[in-house]
Amino acid sequence: MKILVAEDEAKTGTYLQQGLSEAGFIVDRVMTGSDALHQALGETYDLLILDVMMPGLDGWEVLRRLRAAGKELPVLFLTARDRVEDRVKGLELGADDYLIKPFAFAELLARVRTLLRRGTGAPTQSSLTIADLEVDLLKHRALRGGQRIDLTAKEFALLELLLRRRGEVLPKSLIASQVWDMNFDSDTNVIEVAIRRLRAKIDDDFPVKLIQTVRGMGYKLEVPQAQ
Repeated sequence: MKILVAEDEAKTGTYLQQGLSEAGFIVDRVMTGSDALHQALGETYDLLILDVMMPGLDGWEVLRRLRAAGKELPVLFLTARDRVEDRVKGLELGADDYLIKPFAFAELLARVRTLLRRGTGAPTQSSLTIADLEVDLLKHRALRGGQRIDLTAKEFALLELLLRRRGEVLPKSLIASQVWDMNFDSDTNVIEVAIRRLRAKIDDDFPVKLIQTVRGMGYKLEVPQAQ
């Protein structure tokens, strides 16, 4: 999936580009409304994340011209303009969603995925399984070998992330941004502690260990290959 981010504030733009890239998306970034319009008209994107207040054309005008040109790609407005009138204006111009700054990256990522599912018509996944581990996403319930596992909200979010990206080595920076909505600080051990607690619940009482450490790189969840 390919996403265009139109954001003129350097720190926010870099944060978005890094976070979305780590989530598996191809991300292009522009810093003016004119460049956003040019890129969106000339390239194929699955989603446009669009700031309102930008140099050149503002986000309202970019969206108006895109819709006038027949471009139907999903558009998510990301802006500090939080008045009801602004949200209504954006939606009436043809935006698909509207998120107010400051925002939590986890919420933005959830909205991005929802918009992309709408665009592809892909069904919403309600459960995830691997080996004898079953996770019900709607009821926020985990079972292993038919045994109920009680998880905190953060433990459940961490397990869901590992399951959705099963087999992939997830660096601590990605886990920090998606589960804790923070930039990774190498001086903190919050992720190691969370992994250790999750392992105690998911793996310790079972012969097959699913959560694996890849030294110097991160963590992954998969069924280990027989030796």
